[in-house]
Amino acid sequence: MAETRDLRVTRSVVLPESDLEEQFIRASGPGGQNVNKVSSAVQLRFLAGQSEVLSPEVKLRLARLAGQRATKDGDVLIEASRFRSQDRNREDARERLAELVREALKPPPPPRKKTRPSKGAVERRIKEKKGRSKIKAMRRSTGD
Repeated sequence: MAETRDLRVTRSVVLPESDLEEQFIRASGPGGQNVNKVSSAVQLRFLAGQSEVLSPEVKLRLARLAGQRATKDGDVLIEASRFRSQDRNREDARERLAELVREALKPPPPPRKKTRPSKGAVERRIKEKKGRSKIKAMRRSTGD
């Protein structure tokens, strides 16, 4: 039986394999000969623009959260080269993408309602300011 490479984000949201593209590239940085020979870094592309799993609002939030990792087409590009093994980098990229989508699935918080201070609070503040002013006025020199 062939293993399916669908990405489960939540219980109800699963990104199908057809919306994911993986490309293996050589990682930069230290690693000796291994880094020059083995393509262990992973570029994971989620074709969010054409995905039918996510609603348009979620796609918009995902693009905003992805920032520089989002393309003009609405795709999300994740690069993973933290580990020396290709498999671990693949899992790292998939988990980072899942976390990004999970964050985008959360509805935005309701807008803040502006509030005004109560009449009593305003009066107390003014009274306190006047009291402080009197204290400072008494400290001043008389100007002899």
